[in-house]
Amino acid sequence: MSSLQIRNLRKSYGAVEVLKDINLQAESGEFVALVGPSGCGKSTLLSIIAGLESVTSGEVLIGDRVVNHEAPKDRDIAMVFQSYALYPTMTVRQNMTFGMECRNIDKATQDATIARVAALLQIEPLLNRKPGQLSGGQRQRVAMGRALVRDPKLFLFDEPLSNLDAKLRVEMRSEIKKLHQNVGRTTVYVTHDQIEAMTLATRIAVMHQGVLQQYDTPKAIYETPANTFVAGFMGSPNMNFFSGQVTASGAGLGVVLDGGGPHVLPLSTGHQTALSDGQPVTLGVRPEHFSPAHAQRAARKGHASVRLPVSIEMDEPTGAETILMCRIAGQEAITVCEPDEAPKPGETVEFEIDMGKISLFDPKTEARL
Repeated sequence: MSSLQIRNLRKSYGAVEVLKDINLQAESGEFVALVGPSGCGKSTLLSIIAGLESVTSGEVLIGDRVVNHEAPKDRDIAMVFQSYALYPTMTVRQNMTFGMECRNIDKATQDATIARVAALLQIEPLLNRKPGQLSGGQRQRVAMGRALVRDPKLFLFDEPLSNLDAKLRVEMRSEIKKLHQNVGRTTVYVTHDQIEAMTLATRIAVMHQGVLQQYDTPKAIYETPANTFVAGFMGSPNMNFFSGQVTASGAGLGVVLDGGGPHVLPLSTGHQTALSDGQPVTLGVRPEHFSPAHAQRAARKGHASVRLPVSIEMDEPTGAETILMCRIAGQEAITVCEPDEAPKPGETVEFEIDMGKISLFDPKTEARL
């Protein structure tokens, strides 16, 4: 196994800088997800790690070796592509052994490796078929098998599930997670799907416009996002953002939402450290941290809460939960609740906000306060 380090990496195409001073480190055996919207630079970064793109400045290290000028074949990596990239005229077995034959690995070792990997991926019955006879999920398993037979230091995945339907994506996500647990190799996984990133990765690198916005565990990124972009991108439905200002409230500070009238949202001690009376703020609340007041969910958990009137505009039942589009203090919001707790469109009811779960951001810099 081997670690990966990216140091002060920049990549430009002429005057256009697509990666801006990227620094991250993946320890041996970690699963790192590069996530962000289209055009954020995540696939370019993966191509640089693979050796398919050169760097403008900075270093890429695999283990303790700088690999900037090494060819892809010399980096001891294996890559799984979005398009599977299987040879259509070869059988599954031939697709998987092709690389080993190029490296002059003996036949007995090839057979033993194929048997081990095919059993791991449960593709033994497919070894004599050609790619055209396989489903999308089977082709993706074969593509992973071709990478696994190399036994590399580093696995690279470039949006491997984006061509699959929703049900198969969920199944393959579980397969990839089990595969990583069994093999234990350092893995870098590019995706635009934040659910994939949250469920698979040990650490997530959130990128936007070529800048690494935050690099941390899924739990830390979800609960303490570094800025409003990370907060809004990670999570489904998205985090709600309310404009407001800090106000003195009793012995401490609170937040009054713009258009919120007399309602003061008291802040916990931890949120008050760097704030002052009258300071404008953006209040971030995830949809699941609202709940109908009659449910008393926050009280059951022992959390501080505050009640606000909420005007329900539309509902979206999904089975396990109901998503509500509503207005709080005249500002748009999304909440989720259990189906039997959900109020009806057109109603105005009280909701509790779990004040222990809120985030505060600077409206100008968008950075977390």
